[in-house]
Amino acid sequence: MVDSSNVVYDSNDPEIMIWNYREPSKKTVVLTFDDGPGRVLPEILNILKEEKVPAIFFWQARLLHPKRPWKRVLDEGHIIGTHSTKHVNLVKLPQNEQHHDLLNSKRRIESITGQEVKYFRPPFGQYNSDTISAAKAIKLTTVLWRISSMDWELKERPEQMITNVTDHLEDGAIILLHELPQTVEALPDLIAEIRHKGYEFTLLK
Repeated sequence: MVDSSNVVYDSNDPEIMIWNYREPSKKTVVLTFDDGPGRVLPEILNILKEEKVPAIFFWQARLLHPKRPWKRVLDEGHIIGTHSTKHVNLVKLPQNEQHHDLLNSKRRIESITGQEVKYFRPPFGQYNSDTISAAKAIKLTTVLWRISSMDWELKERPEQMITNVTDHLEDGAIILLHELPQTVEALPDLIAEIRHKGYEFTLLK
């Protein structure tokens, strides 16, 4: 499981993704944002649009209402995945309840956006064999991360999340961010520093 004190996460579990496909001709990373859709989403989208960076948004289905700017997310080339229905720790639930939660979240997002949900990120990065089975049963790929910005702990030090990420960059790394004000503050410089180190941005493959 994920130790939240660590920036770099490792796993030998073949059922989850912490790496993206590596392209032989270039170095790439994937930006992911959890816990939305929230109030700072338009600001994040503005930055991503200006910088021409694609991203994946893992959303709590309970927060997705038709009036949220979900259409803009899709129109601008991003991906929406599920972060469960309401961010409960799934490992505390029996398998049938985990399945119900994921199926409900998938259906709700799809009913609003009209697009298939293919990716799932477990709340708190916590999962067990029942979680994986529930996800696979409804054709969801479980995605964690290789590098965490730790942005939720850095409200007063947004510059530290840039260091957390750029000091540990690796080709194919999936990067964990959240829809938070401090993340908005750091995002332009984070993108610039990642590019300065020779990386491009891509989506999951």
